[in-house]
Amino acid sequence: MDVLSDLLHRARARNAQIRQLIQRPPWSMTFADAPPLTVVATLGGHAAVRLDDDPQTAPALLATGDIALISGTHQYTIADAPGTPPQVLIRDGRKHVIDSGTAAWQNLAPRTYGDGLSGATTLLRGAYELCGDVGERLLGLLPPLAVVPAGPRSRAALELLAAEVAQEEPGQDAVLNRLLDVVLVLALRAWCARPQAEPPSWYRALATPVVGDALRMLHEDPAHRWTVAELAARVGQSRATFAARFTGVVGEPPLTYLTGWRMTLAADLLRDTEETVAAVARGVGYEDAFAFSVAFKRARGVSPSDWRRNVRSGWQVGS
Repeated sequence: MDVLSDLLHRARARNAQIRQLIQRPPWSMTFADAPPLTVVATLGGHAAVRLDDDPQTAPALLATGDIALISGTHQYTIADAPGTPPQVLIRDGRKHVIDSGTAAWQNLAPRTYGDGLSGATTLLRGAYELCGDVGERLLGLLPPLAVVPAGPRSRAALELLAAEVAQEEPGQDAVLNRLLDVVLVLALRAWCARPQAEPPSWYRALATPVVGDALRMLHEDPAHRWTVAELAARVGQSRATFAARFTGVVGEPPLTYLTGWRMTLAADLLRDTEETVAAVARGVGYEDAFAFSVAFKRARGVSPSDWRRNVRSGWQVGS
């Protein structure tokens, strides 16, 4: 499994929620308690996206086929135009009408609402709940608001997703989630491929011969007792040449990258499971729980047990 696929697989905490809006302008929806990552695509008409708690980020305008990726914000608004006053607030999954003059949005089909009339904007929205530290690494690819212009490959995926979203057949959720993943990956690729993009060094390294292969091996089996010599042998280079090339592309030596990835996985295991510290240590490649605890404290500033206690206490306070 390649590195981006590994991150997407590990970061998915629960199924994405997918909804379709078919509504004539003017319309406006504000989403409070925003999820970590939202995918918005305009299938027909146009839309505007505004981050309500980030005045430094300018509103984005979406034409037909454009995709917006929204992350790192608590509240955002999607409307037919930047100046449309707020009409509806979505909080905790419930709709609250702000403008009493707003026409009622009806359920038109499964996962589809609006008025469905001629001249309507058609919009798809998929909300991801991402998991823990792996999710944070994935979100590191993006600014708070990224807009990917329409393209032939994403357009085909969006058309297929739109055709499925209003259906109600066996296995529908599985189909929709996989199609949304396709849209997300295409959008991430397109965003990171822009000349002015500044993706993390590990992402740029994925397309680099030798280094990309090494990263794939580290992610496929992070618990393996890797050495620089073994990695170099597997990619067909000398130890010194491989180490220098990996460090130059990724920005850190191979085993330093591996340790960071292991600590990311360990943090999520401590957060999400009841495994003992010793079991977590073995799961990420440490036979010695003490050595793991030292490495974890060096990376996170606290011991594994204290980190687990602190993060779970924080969940309870915020719940």
